[in-house]
Amino acid sequence: MIVLTAPTGQIGSRLLQILLDETRARGEELRVIVRDPEKLPDAVRARVDVVTGSHGDAQVVDRAFADADAVFWLVPSNPHTPSLDAMYSGFTRTAAKAFTTHGVGHVVGVSALGRGTPVADRAGHVTASLAMDDLIASTGVAYRALANPTFMDNLLRQVASIRDNGVFTDTVAADRKAPTAATRDIAAAAAGLLLDRSWTGTGEVPVLGPEDLSPNDLARIMSDVLGHPIRYERQTLEEFRTGLGGHGMGDALVQGYLDMMRAKEDGLDDGVPRTPQTTSPTTFREWCEQVLKPAVQA
Repeated sequence: MIVLTAPTGQIGSRLLQILLDETRARGEELRVIVRDPEKLPDAVRARVDVVTGSHGDAQVVDRAFADADAVFWLVPSNPHTPSLDAMYSGFTRTAAKAFTTHGVGHVVGVSALGRGTPVADRAGHVTASLAMDDLIASTGVAYRALANPTFMDNLLRQVASIRDNGVFTDTVAADRKAPTAATRDIAAAAAGLLLDRSWTGTGEVPVLGPEDLSPNDLARIMSDVLGHPIRYERQTLEEFRTGLGGHGMGDALVQGYLDMMRAKEDGLDDGVPRTPQTTSPTTFREWCEQVLKPAVQA
């Protein structure tokens, strides 16, 4: 039995589809925790065991983790959280207790790059995510944290600006190269770990994408794929703060993003060497052709 949290999100939905294709032949069962089952397609609901509710609720995870061999763990964002510790470790504590109570063998969690870097203790959301990883690891469960860089898919939030103005924004220097990964590759990494549970202990599985790219590189590739010029505009952190506040985010969440972006500029994502094991397959050009271009043309 594999249990998925956040099965309707950008990573969880892709992971669910992979597992639906793979588990039947392997004799695995799937269970999902979801607040609104109606968000799952009818064909999916017919093939999985659905537990309705929040995976931060003790009664919900007690029901969901009964007989579970493996769990995919992803903490949802909370725009009005009083603190990042509450959003990550606080939300996870009931599940961590349930992992032990129900003898869950393996947990795969969505986390971030940065452990061991000089800025890891002042990186906002990443610092809180790494603390959550430590909490899960302390239960004794076999745990793998998917250590992710910035998602390529985050650019979908700027589709209107890319389409109408030929502009995308970020806060890092235009020539600063960094890893970036497609969420479908993160989902594939999670699926591999959930299906082959021969691993033990705790550790990280970095998902770095195939190459380091700068915002200028991204602009060049988007221009090629979309067929018209796309340029990068660097925001100040204060401009970034104003934009986040306009989306109704509370102070703790906004400050967490500011601290994370400052840390990325200072090398947060640079601590893991690129190897065949840490490199994921989807290039940014492929992602633009298959995901961004259809979204821009929609």
